Amino acid sequence: MNIKILETISIIYKHSRISYRRFGHGDKILVCFHGYGEDAGSFLFLEKILGKEFDFIALDLPFHGSTDWKEGLLCTGDDLMNIIDQIIGYGSKSFAILGYSMGGRVALQLLQANPDRIKKLILIAPDGLHHNIWHQLSTQTTIGNTLFSYTMNQPYWMFSLLKLLTATKLFNKSIVNFVHYYLDDPDSRQLLYKRWTAMRKFNPSLSLLKKIIAEKKTRISMLFGKYDRVILTKRGLKFRKNLEAFIRITELEAGHQLLKPKYADDIAMLIRS
Repeated sequence: MNIKILETISIIYKHSRISYRRFGHGDKILVCFHGYGEDAGSFLFLEKILGKEFDFIALDLPFHGSTDWKEGLLCTGDDLMNIIDQIIGYGSKSFAILGYSMGGRVALQLLQANPDRIKKLILIAPDGLHHNIWHQLSTQTTIGNTLFSYTMNQPYWMFSLLKLLTATKLFNKSIVNFVHYYLDDPDSRQLLYKRWTAMRKFNPSLSLLKKIIAEKKTRISMLFGKYDRVILTKRGLKFRKNLEAFIRITELEAGHQLLKPKYADDIAMLIRS
């Protein structure tokens, strides 16, 4: 194998153009899914340390990066599996997945639907281990999604509510800052609506996943930041209960931003294990 492509490339899937990065020249395939608001380039720093061992395929998810998604506000696990197969070849062997933040939720959903194809997950500050009530309401119900759409166009009532909840200490300030970071700009709000709504089918069942992991003996490595206020280590610890033989958890003295070169050695250790 002689793959080392660092620039963005693309394929046509249905009516859409899917952009991705493929790099490294190892024999083991590692499919990568980035976090919210990021893109496939987030993983490029891993080429230096793992490029001889792995063939990395990092996708730009719908409404991210250079992907031009034309399938409406819906992407499914079948869509992503078909895209992966189009890149690596249909009928190919199993592969591993590396998912960061929102990409962790994508990885868990794909494992749930394709337990015989996915041999390992490496999850970095992964979403999907806890069913957030606001995310559930805004993406899984018609009424909630309608309110979500309205709020993205008229967010001021929500800002007032957040201010009140912060004053009563029901929300911590870091969460409020996180919300303002993504919602103060009108274009960012519209992207949030499109991204969350399009990925609404990525809603893994934790009980089913636990059964699959135990039955298939699927290996999972998780990396958390001790000071992460969004994705908490305790979610991973709760999920690991009775699955300690298959799930490894590592916690770093860090926050949520773990997909960085300074943590490359820690990430590489998890990928190799």
